[in-house]
Amino acid sequence: MLTHLNGAVWRKASRSNGNGGSNCVEVAFLDTGVAVRDSKNRTGPALMFTQAEWIAFVDSTKDGEFDIQSRA
Repeated sequence: MLTHLNGAVWRKASRSNGNGGSNCVEVAFLDTGVAVRDSKNRTGPALMFTQAEWIAFVDSTKDGEFDIQSRA
């Protein structure tokens, strides 16, 4: 999926401001899907996802699929 990202509106989580935004990603919702980039490298590459892929990721995150378990 090739998409021109000039003019994309990038968003960062509101909670990311507490740590200076040093370890954050930014998301842009496009007509063709969703783009994700590193907030420290705004001119670098962006990952592109279809809307269905993004929804599946968000739902899995909410369900705890990616939670890191502490290892004792």
